[in-house]
Amino acid sequence: MKKKRMPIGIDNFSSIITQGFYYVDKTGMIKELLDNWGQVNLFTRPRRFGKSLNMSMLQHFFEIGTNISLFEGLEISKETNLCDAFMGKFPVISITLKQVAGRTYQRAEDNIKNILKLEARRFPFLLESDRLDEEDKEELRELRSGKSLVDSSLYSLSRLLCKHYGKRVIILIDEYDAPLQRAYENGYYDDMVKLIRQIFGYALKSNEFLYFSVLTGCMRISKESIFSDLNNPVIHSISDEQFDEWFGFTNAEMVRMLEDLDLLEYYEITREWYDGYRFGQQDVYCPWDAINWCNQLLNTSDRVPQNFWVNSGGTDVIRQFAEQADSMTRDQIGELIEGKTVRKKLTQELTYRDMMDQPENIWSILYTAGYLTYRKRFDDGSYELRIPNREVKNIFIAKVDAWFAARVLEDEDGLQEFFSAFVAGDAEALEDCLNYHLGESVSYLDGGNYEDKETFYHGLLLGMLNSRRGWEIKSNREAGKGRPDIVAFHLRKKDAYIIEVKYAKEESDLEAEAKDALEQIDRQLYDQYFSTRKAKSVIHYGIAFCKKMCKVLTE
Repeated sequence: MKKKRMPIGIDNFSSIITQGFYYVDKTGMIKELLDNWGQVNLFTRPRRFGKSLNMSMLQHFFEIGTNISLFEGLEISKETNLCDAFMGKFPVISITLKQVAGRTYQRAEDNIKNILKLEARRFPFLLESDRLDEEDKEELRELRSGKSLVDSSLYSLSRLLCKHYGKRVIILIDEYDAPLQRAYENGYYDDMVKLIRQIFGYALKSNEFLYFSVLTGCMRISKESIFSDLNNPVIHSISDEQFDEWFGFTNAEMVRMLEDLDLLEYYEITREWYDGYRFGQQDVYCPWDAINWCNQLLNTSDRVPQNFWVNSGGTDVIRQFAEQADSMTRDQIGELIEGKTVRKKLTQELTYRDMMDQPENIWSILYTAGYLTYRKRFDDGSYELRIPNREVKNIFIAKVDAWFAARVLEDEDGLQEFFSAFVAGDAEALEDCLNYHLGESVSYLDGGNYEDKETFYHGLLLGMLNSRRGWEIKSNREAGKGRPDIVAFHLRKKDAYIIEVKYAKEESDLEAEAKDALEQIDRQLYDQYFSTRKAKSVIHYGIAFCKKMCKVLTE
């Protein structure tokens, strides 16, 4: 029987295996890690690419007392000598810092203290150990109560575990950089850098009780900022060939999953929307997208792909990018949206403070965070960058649209002219106003496919219309025989407006497209939307756009 349950939001390896969820076998990572490990191993990948699940897999493989049957039939089970030597043979400390937050440093430090306290409570048997003396046990009690010093807690716990088992400890730290991001956002970055550096210094440098450690994160924080006290950590970034297949789904894995779920007919649309990331020499799909998309296909009748990855986290980096963009950068945004590439030198080792101080760093952030990927690397350290897939392209389009609308809204006089012409049904004045603002737009308007174009102009008009209070603005609502692009209703004056947007491939086609838009409003009986609103009047607008020009017709 085929497995049909998708592990949405489940990053515990044991739960996935024992509860019958679909699992893409990444246990081969264990062999590669053991063949190539350093004492401190850092993996940087964008969010939602399986970091936490892989850390859980490592914990369940190495930890003393593990359920060995979890790995039966998986790739790593073929390595019998390796399994005999390492499976279930080590004490493991495993923490995640992904939930560390707080508007103040003290609150964030308390979060970390609680995480360390809960990890110490996983080992109650140490209180009964005949290998620990009373001082050791008192130290453990302080760890379990949260009274011990935060910076030395991991070191202390590793010492006690090593003394009890007579074996050195493996330390796993998931999402190590999450506290730093939130500290930067809330104004206590220097204090958090100091704390994380101290924790890592105690636990990961010259710790005689440490066998090795694995850390994951989204960003590769500069060595001087965090890792200055460590001896040459081994860093595996998204550009490195080693370990390039273990985070994200390869094409072969994606095809196998679609086959297993009887969904192979959706391969092409899956690839268009969720493939396209390049780690090292491997092209991969975003696992979060793939799992959610397959779950949608299995359990609903909806066959329209969704922006799962984008909707699962913030897009502040795109907003900051748009806000900082100069005219040249805006042109490059347009080229990316059109499917072209840009060539940039990247700095993959940054501090959060550096990120926004130098405008060129934003390209490195977009790349590291997964909003851009690379097609080629050059000897001078530059990369040929592109948008990975349709999902990420959509967020660029949306953010460019929002940026453009915001620029229009800043021009109060121009916006007043727009509304005056709009409410009066003055097509010529409205056309002049829109053409003026289009002249300031990004180069995206010069290319791209029809669907992207119409979406952009549609969004621009929505942004402008939604800037005024006292209006009800709706988009793509059912009316008559179809869905008008935009309907607007002045709540006090009871005047109604219907807008149909078209995109013309050539400027010479503008008038014909605008006329067709007007005819569509009549033909599809869109006026019926206002049948219960007792509108005093209904004005129709057919608006056609082509690059930086538009044509407005009205009845």
